[in-house]
Amino acid sequence: MGVVLRNLQKVVPLRRARLRRDVDTLRHILGIQKFDLGIICVDNRRMQQINHIYRKKNSPTDVLSFPFYEDLRPGKLPCPLHRDELNLGDIFLGVEFVMKQCQEESLDLHGALTVVTAHGICHLLGYRHETEEEWTEMQQRENYILSEYSRLTGQHLEPLMKRCSQDR
Repeated sequence: MGVVLRNLQKVVPLRRARLRRDVDTLRHILGIQKFDLGIICVDNRRMQQINHIYRKKNSPTDVLSFPFYEDLRPGKLPCPLHRDELNLGDIFLGVEFVMKQCQEESLDLHGALTVVTAHGICHLLGYRHETEEEWTEMQQRENYILSEYSRLTGQHLEPLMKRCSQDR
């Protein structure tokens, strides 16, 4: 199974091969290699449109996730009955939004995109952060994923999510 990676923005130069490799590492850590996953990179204009349509927030954001399995419990993998159900869903990365965050905080763009993608995958796997308890659970999962990523690659990454927020 695979990752469909589309770059629909032209604002930020993107190294797709690195992002694909990083996504494959995240999939390995989470044991979700058999599931398909869509990653779509967009600019602020497109991200704002999507955010407005689906979340009624008229502003761009860093990541939006659209799970194939909407009622998945956090930490539980889906049990598909058919081959065409081996899909986790799609993640829209606000590459321009993330780039501005990186410039403000002196962060590496591709490292930040990996962190944001891990956050998006957590949402596809049922994690939420609408309450303090959910935020704590999701933060623990992201910390685990990023520590494993660091162990496997030698690249130290930390979650961008600092507090309970419904903005993501």
